[in-house]
Amino acid sequence: MNIWPLTAEPALSVAGVRLTEIAERFGTPAYVIDEEHVRVRCREYAKAMAPHEVAYAAKAFWCRAMARWIAEEGLSLDVCSGGELAVARAAGFPGDRILLHGNGKTGHELSAALDYGVGRIVVDSHGEVRQLAALTVGAGTRAARTMGDRAVAAPTPGRQKVLIRVTPGVDAHVHRAVTTGVEDQQFGLSIASGAAADVARLIRRQPALELAGVHCHIGSQITGLDGFETAARRLVAFMAGLGGLPELNLGGGHAVPYRPGEDGLDIAAFAQRITGVVEQECAAHAIPVPRLTIEPGRAIVGGAGITLYRVLTVKHGARTFVVVDGGMSDNPRPALYGSRYHIERAGAPAAGGTEPMTVVGRHCEAGDVLVSGAHLPTGIRPGDLLAMPCTGAYHHAMASNYNHLTRPPVIAVRAGQAWPLIRRETQADMLRRDVG
Repeated sequence: MNIWPLTAEPALSVAGVRLTEIAERFGTPAYVIDEEHVRVRCREYAKAMAPHEVAYAAKAFWCRAMARWIAEEGLSLDVCSGGELAVARAAGFPGDRILLHGNGKTGHELSAALDYGVGRIVVDSHGEVRQLAALTVGAGTRAARTMGDRAVAAPTPGRQKVLIRVTPGVDAHVHRAVTTGVEDQQFGLSIASGAAADVARLIRRQPALELAGVHCHIGSQITGLDGFETAARRLVAFMAGLGGLPELNLGGGHAVPYRPGEDGLDIAAFAQRITGVVEQECAAHAIPVPRLTIEPGRAIVGGAGITLYRVLTVKHGARTFVVVDGGMSDNPRPALYGSRYHIERAGAPAAGGTEPMTVVGRHCEAGDVLVSGAHLPTGIRPGDLLAMPCTGAYHHAMASNYNHLTRPPVIAVRAGQAWPLIRRETQADMLRRDVG
């Protein structure tokens, strides 16, 4: 599978804009996002899953422009914090197409979701159900009071739709830090222990809440379908025990290739197999087929991204180290998960051949290694531009100010044009927050 954006000439240009031009105009490090790639992936998912629902997972990459692209392509939206919801609201994303997730939502976040009319809230604990029920009743009471003497004629507020996040006991065989479908972890309520059923009964006792369905997320960077199938079978059986429910959400976690030769998840094969399994299981349990929701994030935007770096210095020894002007502050994934990437020198292919080199960042950590064994031109030197593909997801989203480096800009490209979606952070930005 291709690891470069759909409109890219690898290591040369994207959407008709040369990478060297982007670097000269906007500086480095810089994230580049191919808008057309994002839109095409949205359409591929929507077509494969029709008539079911696709909700983009904002945590992968989020800003107001991304919200507009997703809305225009007809997708729903998965947010997991008040901040992600605030961006959606600022962009005017329809509230009824939003799902709010999170294993530790604050009262403020729940109130904000109710205030904006978020369509569904995915609950993760007994305490959250009680808090949400109280807030929902309180919101209805406040709305009625604003009508003064006419309060007696005020319509009864609609019940808030909720889904239960369950733990299906499925090991997706991915890195332990992104394994979320097994027992004994912080996400969801166990089906096996009975905790999920207890919460379902609690929800049904709350007049302000409506139990609309169940949700699970079994992990990230999953290439195979077996784990999803097992989860679907277990969730349908759980739903049957509740008499059937209208919605079944299988989360995301769909893999993308980061290096040549790697596989991603085949969405057409996924849709065909999983929808078929859900229909078969529902027939076997004699319950109606629910609307199925999936929540891809990385699979929509990951391959749309390229990160550009400048070489600062080259150090020769037992290994050749190529030091760039970014590192673990703009891409923490190699240090966190051992993630492996591909990187090339931007521009024409090298005439003198390549050799293995280690591309490292500029941070005060021996673990600040971006790519080990990168095949780069023998004559690489300071000032050269490097391009790392498949960096659209969990790069800007996880960027930090470690060593007080400023966060890179996000530059969108489409049809020969390049423009900033998120400007480069400045040292003045950091100092404004330092009020001590």
